[in-house]
Amino acid sequence: MQIILIIGQILLGGYFVYSGLNHILGIKMLSGYAKSKGVYAPHLAVGFTGLMLLVGGLSILFGFHMRIGIIILVIFMLGVTFVMHAFWTEKDSALRMNDEINFSKNVAILGALLILFVK
Repeated sequence: MQIILIIGQILLGGYFVYSGLNHILGIKMLSGYAKSKGVYAPHLAVGFTGLMLLVGGLSILFGFHMRIGIIILVIFMLGVTFVMHAFWTEKDSALRMNDEINFSKNVAILGALLILFVK
């Protein structure tokens, strides 16, 4: 069972590290998207959340202060899920479907983070 936990940490931590790098490397594009969603100081918000993703992801990936990393990621996920993917406010059906998919994915990832927190 320990090997399964390690594989899970690699997959979950790697997902967040990858997302954090994408936030930082794609800050200009993601800032525009954040601005369209009404995020205050979008460039700063995208950069800061990119760091949150990196720190949290690395903590899971390497098993270093994982609970702190998970708390950081839960805070990130709660904010981004309800602000960036508020599908119930979207008028365009294609955009609403995209936001609903991302909202649901984020809720599932939040569940995984909470399970890992108690391990």
